[in-house]
Amino acid sequence: MVTDLALLRLLQLVSPGLPIGMYSYSQGLERAVEDGWVSNADAAREWIGGILQTGMTRVDVPILLRLYAAWQREDRAAVNEWSQTLTACRETAELRAEDRQTGQALARLLVNLAVPDAQAWLRHPEATLATAYSLAAVRWGIEPRTAAVGYVWGWLENQVLCAVKLVPLGQVAGQQLLQALAAQIPAQVDRALLLADAELGGSAFGLALASSRHENQYSRLFRS
Repeated sequence: MVTDLALLRLLQLVSPGLPIGMYSYSQGLERAVEDGWVSNADAAREWIGGILQTGMTRVDVPILLRLYAAWQREDRAAVNEWSQTLTACRETAELRAEDRQTGQALARLLVNLAVPDAQAWLRHPEATLATAYSLAAVRWGIEPRTAAVGYVWGWLENQVLCAVKLVPLGQVAGQQLLQALAAQIPAQVDRALLLADAELGGSAFGLALASSRHENQYSRLFRS
């Protein structure tokens, strides 16, 4: 059972208004649109849904849950190890930079919100968004599965907002896309909960290619 305060803290963590700069990252979607890979709502659904299944479910969410458990038992060595593992799974410089910058930005915010242990991640080279997010979730009493669902929702909402701007999609089409893909989140999180350490890992070749090509895109709106 999620308490009212824990739910409110979760809503704060996943809000698009959280000042960590998530709105400035498209995670390769901008290049995918530029190259004609994503040109309508159906293609956007396939692109974002594919990353959800092969990336978020097999890498981000299971590592987030392990970071959560490490923070719970005050195991700083495990926090460092899983943060390094997540960074190693990022296949391009842009994706690594995004994780580091948003992770450090969230750590900075958590310091100002008096969250213990955030200070050490302000300039940590292996900082990731999942590292700081899981710390906040533990300290604010958000249970792990709920925290994971919220984490994926925040990522999904940002990707759909990017698609609305880039494809472009109308606002109604964007909400339809969000509704369709959000319906997959509970089952994908449950899949992630069952993965053993040896089963972690996944690769979305199109994402890696689009992200690496985005580094040299002449005109762009997003940082990744």
